[in-house]
Amino acid sequence: MKTMMGYLRSDGSVGVRNHVLVLPSVLCSSNVARKISAAVPGSVVASHNQGCAQLGDDFQQTRRTLINTALNPNVAAVLVVGLGCERVSPHELRDVILDSGKPAGLIMVQDYGTVEAVERGTAIVRKMVEEASKSEREEVPLSRLVLGMECGGSDFSSGLSANPVVGEAADILWREEGRVILSETTELVGAEHLLFERMKNEEMKRRFAGMLKRMIDESMKNSRDVVDKENVPNNISPGNVRGGLTTLEEKSLGAMIKGGKVPIVGVKEYGELIDPEPGLYLMDTPGYDVESVTGMVAGGSTVVLFTTGQGTPTGNAIAPVIKITGNHETAKKMKMNIDFDCSAIISGKETLEEGGKRLFELVLRVANGEKTKSEILGQDDFSIWNVGIKL
Repeated sequence: MKTMMGYLRSDGSVGVRNHVLVLPSVLCSSNVARKISAAVPGSVVASHNQGCAQLGDDFQQTRRTLINTALNPNVAAVLVVGLGCERVSPHELRDVILDSGKPAGLIMVQDYGTVEAVERGTAIVRKMVEEASKSEREEVPLSRLVLGMECGGSDFSSGLSANPVVGEAADILWREEGRVILSETTELVGAEHLLFERMKNEEMKRRFAGMLKRMIDESMKNSRDVVDKENVPNNISPGNVRGGLTTLEEKSLGAMIKGGKVPIVGVKEYGELIDPEPGLYLMDTPGYDVESVTGMVAGGSTVVLFTTGQGTPTGNAIAPVIKITGNHETAKKMKMNIDFDCSAIISGKETLEEGGKRLFELVLRVANGEKTKSEILGQDDFSIWNVGIKL
C-alpha cells in the first residue's frame, strides 16, 4: 500500500494543504474578506461574485458550492465574512461548518463597517492560523487523495500527450483505490457513448444524459458569435480553433481520456460532494476553466491536474493546481506557469506509461507539500458557475 503525508481531519478526510479560509458569503463582503486574508499570512480567500439576488437552482448551487468548499479537507478552519442582508445566509454557512467539526467564525460587515470588520476579522484569523499551525502531516494511505482533472487552452498536443498522461495518472491512483473527478460537460459531447459503456447502472446514464441535454439545448438557443472577425462554434473557443482542434468531437475524445480507464461510479451536480467509493466521478460543470475547477474542489478534489496546450496561469484558492503541457513551445514560453512538460511523448522520446509515472511522482511531491507554480505565483482563482438570472 502506497502512502502520502497529509493532514488528517476530524471527519476522516485528508488534506494536502492546511489553509485557514476567509470565505465571503456574498460579493458585497468580498473586499473585506480580501483585506483580512492579505493581513494574515497562512490564510487564503475565496472571493466570488455570487451570494445574492439568486433563485431556485442557481441559489442552491451557490450555497452548495460555498459550503462544500469550506468542507474541503485542504481547509483547517474558516472565517465567514457576511454583509447582513444577502440571500445566502452567512450564519448558516458558519453553523454547517461547525457541525462538521471544523473550527469556524463569523464577522458581519453591517455590524461594524469595513474598517472595524477588517480589524476584528484579522484578529480572529490570526488565532485560527496560530492554532492550525500546530497540525502536523501524518502518513496516510494514498487512497485518501482526490484528483480533479481539467483542461484549458487546449491545442493539437492536448489529446496526443497531456490528456493521455493525466489518464495514466488517474489509472495509477485508481489502482491504489483513490478517487478522480472529471468535469466540463460541454467537452464530453460527442464522446458520451464511450462514457456510457463505463457506467454501472441506468440511473447514472439517465443523469449524465440529462446534463448533456441541458448543455446542448442551451447551446442550440444561441447562434454562433463572431470573434476576431471569425465565426466561432459555441462549444469550441477561438484559441482551440487556432490551436488545431477542428471539431467538438475531436476535442471531447481528447478531453475524456483524462479519466483514464477508471470505472465510473458516480455522476454529480456542480459542487456536489463525491461519495467515499473509489473510482471516477463525472461532474456537471461548464468548460470555463476557473468555474470548472471551483466545482471540482467543492466536490472534494484536493489536487487538480490541469492540461493546457496553449498555456494558462489558472490556479485555485485552496487546492494546488499542477499545470501540464504537451506543447514544448508553451513549456518554454510559460516556464514560470508550467509544472510538467510531456512533449517528449509526441517526439517519441517517452512513452505514455513513462510520462504517467513521472507525472504521478510529481503529484506525490505536491501532495506531500511541494508548491506548484500557480501557488508560488499566488494564483487563487475562484468563481462559481451562475446558472440563472439575477433579480
